[in-house]
Amino acid sequence: MASITLQGNPTHTIGELPSVGTEAPDFIMTRNDLSEVRLHDCLGKITILNIFPSLDTATCAAAMQKFNDIIGSQNDVQVLCISADLPFAQQRFCAAKHLNNVIPVSIFRNTNFGKLYGVLITDGPLAGLLSRAVIVLDKQGKIVHTEQVKELADEPNYQPIIDYIKAC
Repeated sequence: MASITLQGNPTHTIGELPSVGTEAPDFIMTRNDLSEVRLHDCLGKITILNIFPSLDTATCAAAMQKFNDIIGSQNDVQVLCISADLPFAQQRFCAAKHLNNVIPVSIFRNTNFGKLYGVLITDGPLAGLLSRAVIVLDKQGKIVHTEQVKELADEPNYQPIIDYIKAC
């Protein structure tokens, strides 16, 4: 279980992030068009899993914008922005913010993702939502970087992700 905070108040996740160097656990999430995306759909591209509680917060919006800018129009990098928000809300949000480079996906049908990746918040006011974390997968689905953001109101550290993308 990871100890994190929400505005300085302790809260916890169900587990720890998967270890760097391991194969990413399979997942099923829902895209805006209600189709499914699975791990095997991500193979062949560097995949950034941008995980967060809800896109309807300033920090989540800022992180989505930053990732949208980081990847630009790179064809071999994709960012899945993962939350429990409904696909319709994700679609409206991305359209309003002109976020065309990131892929919002929802766990609303398949909540097992939070357990598999250790990011399900288990207590406090956001229990049942996902913590803020970033996991980077190489083109074969191996985990090459993880960050469990300690304070939910903080953005992740983007520099290691930028450095990895540049090195590839």
